[in-house]
Amino acid sequence: MRLRFLLKPGWLALTAVVFTFAICCFTLLSPWQFSRNTEREQQNSALETSFTAAPLPLAQLLPPGTVIGPRTEWHLVSITGRYLPDKEVVARLRTVQGEGAFEVLTPLQTTDGTIVLIDRGYVRLDSKSGALPFPPAPAGTVTVTARARADETDPKNRDAFADASTGGQLQSYVVDSQVVARAGKLDIRPGYFQLDTGQPGVLGALPLPQTDSGPFLSYALQWIAFGAMALLGWLYFTVRELKPGGALDSSTPEKSRRKTVAEILAEDELAESGHQK
Repeated sequence: MRLRFLLKPGWLALTAVVFTFAICCFTLLSPWQFSRNTEREQQNSALETSFTAAPLPLAQLLPPGTVIGPRTEWHLVSITGRYLPDKEVVARLRTVQGEGAFEVLTPLQTTDGTIVLIDRGYVRLDSKSGALPFPPAPAGTVTVTARARADETDPKNRDAFADASTGGQLQSYVVDSQVVARAGKLDIRPGYFQLDTGQPGVLGALPLPQTDSGPFLSYALQWIAFGAMALLGWLYFTVRELKPGGALDSSTPEKSRRKTVAEILAEDELAESGHQK
């Protein structure tokens, strides 16, 4: 039966590799790129809306108990309160416009008592790779306009620290409201708020992302194409192998040729013996 070749170890290994690759393309790689494309579309929509829409009060955009998500991230909010500079933390190992930087994170207590984290922007590195001196947050009550941002995640879940290398200044590895909350023993609502240019307390305003679609949709379609090509290639060679001789069995034609020559020689020898008799 010609289908027995499907049970050969080499063919089973090839089949496993092809189908595993195709499944990964269809269920992991392509959906991941589609999700990235959706996130980029939501980000672009939020940024474009924020350029024309008036800032919303914090309680209106993010009522108590809600967290910053794809539908609210990057939207402008108006927050009134006072900075808590003694609870300030500096985020290290940042990159802004291709250069190393630090981001200054200062809690702010709103007029209703809620504490939020304000990203005041960035400062460059000094000659010793420390943070350049920066002005303190303004005292008294201020009203700031900022962009809602979701907390970053540190895979190692590291807390803020201060030692000789930081000059006694608290530093963190990510911009995360809960890291700052633990460092200052504060109850800070999740997420943080990034200041725009001209706002009270802003340092170097962080640049906004580019509103382009990115390559994610084309990458997703490419992974689908790769998975389909792998399956079609496997099907093509399977059909070829089912044909007489087996297209992938290189030894079969050679064996057939040698057998034919041997038969011809045997026939000649028999014919010669008969002629002699």
